[in-house]
Amino acid sequence: MNRLLGILGLIALLCGCSSSYLPYSSGALDPGTIDMLVTDASAANGVPAGLIRAVLMAESAGNPSAISVAGAQGLMQLMPGTSAGCGIANAFDPAQNVACGTGYLHSLLRRYHENVTLAVAAYNAGPGAVDRYHGVPPYPETRVYVARVLNAYRSY
Repeated sequence: MNRLLGILGLIALLCGCSSSYLPYSSGALDPGTIDMLVTDASAANGVPAGLIRAVLMAESAGNPSAISVAGAQGLMQLMPGTSAGCGIANAFDPAQNVACGTGYLHSLLRRYHENVTLAVAAYNAGPGAVDRYHGVPPYPETRVYVARVLNAYRSY
């Protein structure tokens, strides 16, 4: 199974998909459902809907069954520790996943004084890496991810 995940991760890199995204199944949610989840999470957490959507699409392309090679799960690619910290029972439940991911994104925005670039970098690489490098870490994956999310955010 680990070998299969490694091969699929390599395929994801070659196709230009985020290396943190690995589709477990191809069942993307319909746009209306995503809009509803994003709108609700935005209202509950005070995070711009466009930013939530940009992160969600960069993370999973709208696939609630997505699993990364690192073990992140669902629409917003929550690590098990993040899911546990939110107290959610099922990281693959779209509503729970988006609510938890948005809450985490909100906490990162607060931590980095509403600096969206740093919050997005921390969402991808972890706040420890952002703090250690005093900015966006020099990881190619993170730099590409931040650019992709910020470009999508500007377009929403």
